[in-house]
Amino acid sequence: MPDDQAREPVKVPLVKEPLSVLQTLRTARRNVLEIIPDICTKQPMVSGKTAMVRWHMVMDPGALKRVLKDNLANYPKSDITKNLLRPAIGDSMFIAEGAHWRWQRRAAAPVFSHRNIAALAPIMSASADAVCARLAGQAEADMFEQMVQATFEVISSVTFSGAGEMAGDEVHKAIDRFIDQSARVSLLDVIGVPTWVPRPSRLFGGNPVADMKRVADAAIEKRRKVGAKEVPDLLDLLLEGMDPETKRQMNNAELRDNLLTFIVAGHETTALTLAWALYLCAFDQDVQEKLYSEAVAVLDGRIAGPEDIGSLPYTEQVIKETLRLYPPAPFISRTAQGPDELCGREIRKKDTVILPIYALQRNEQLWPEPDAFKPDRFAKGAKYDRFAWLPFGDGPRVCIGAHFAMVEAQIILASLILRYKFEPVAGKDPVPEMVLTLRPKGGVWLRISPRI
Repeated sequence: MPDDQAREPVKVPLVKEPLSVLQTLRTARRNVLEIIPDICTKQPMVSGKTAMVRWHMVMDPGALKRVLKDNLANYPKSDITKNLLRPAIGDSMFIAEGAHWRWQRRAAAPVFSHRNIAALAPIMSASADAVCARLAGQAEADMFEQMVQATFEVISSVTFSGAGEMAGDEVHKAIDRFIDQSARVSLLDVIGVPTWVPRPSRLFGGNPVADMKRVADAAIEKRRKVGAKEVPDLLDLLLEGMDPETKRQMNNAELRDNLLTFIVAGHETTALTLAWALYLCAFDQDVQEKLYSEAVAVLDGRIAGPEDIGSLPYTEQVIKETLRLYPPAPFISRTAQGPDELCGREIRKKDTVILPIYALQRNEQLWPEPDAFKPDRFAKGAKYDRFAWLPFGDGPRVCIGAHFAMVEAQIILASLILRYKFEPVAGKDPVPEMVLTLRPKGGVWLRISPRI
């Protein structure tokens, strides 16, 4: 293996030859990202047709700006995406469109203000301290599993104030069962059969999140009776939230669906980011030592807190570069509602417009040495097109929890790197695999050595 390839972190093998419908199905069932043509890392747009479906994969920042911002109404989330997620999160703001989305977004926006996140950040520090304690004495560990536990501790505490209203293990198992049963691509999806036709894997899989919904409903009712905490948590803030234009507040079903959205998205995606960041730090010891030096200088031996965020720029760079290489949501699908033009190419009504974030953020026209791990791409003053880096999306529907996620990731990563050195475990490299999110198949197994 040439030296330059040996120094590249793990990546998805993108397809180099056209696939038949059945090949597409088999590949997508294994790993959706493997159906992305390798040419998408070299061109601004790739179009094709699979059975009845005309599709376009878009990697051009200008065209992406049009899809996500300038002509947003023409490109709602695809029916396939909505039908996959609706059983778990209903018509929350992640799925809702138009006026129903706008009022929910306006009502929830203050929940994720910098002031409210700063008030909840000590919970993130406590979780960082707890995971550091759990690693004591361990020679190696699956850091993805550890990060899932750490981030769920955060989201359950900031959602329900750690009052035991939701059982963490049960919730995460329910989420895993839902994803395994419901979030894999069906042949009917690939060939464009209308979404009202039942998919067998989803028809007979049951609803593994039903119990979680009942628990969430009970927690909301209990909080309405008991009242808000001294330091309001996310549930308190949502209960108080009101759309400033319509004065509408969320009913119990809307509160539940949005809470479950925050729980599912708010721990899985950050856990993935942290696990991949630790893998990359083990992969590149020079980066890890630079991170360690920053943590030593800033933290002076203590767990990171919200007051440290502005003093950890290299930690932020590492997280942003991790999000470039391993975006938690690496493949996004939209359905054109009317004719349009992208990159000079005709878009027809009902065409599928795909945002392959994984390929976009490794496109050689946009990123020099796109498969290399280089946190300095995000150093102060570095230039890159904002629509070439979309781990949180952009435009009006940019991820509402983006700042929350970045603060949490910086606090936990800096605290871990200060206390432990991480090294690869031979023969246990993670395999990037998309099952709704970009997961490390096999886990992220690392050797652990205490520093302090």
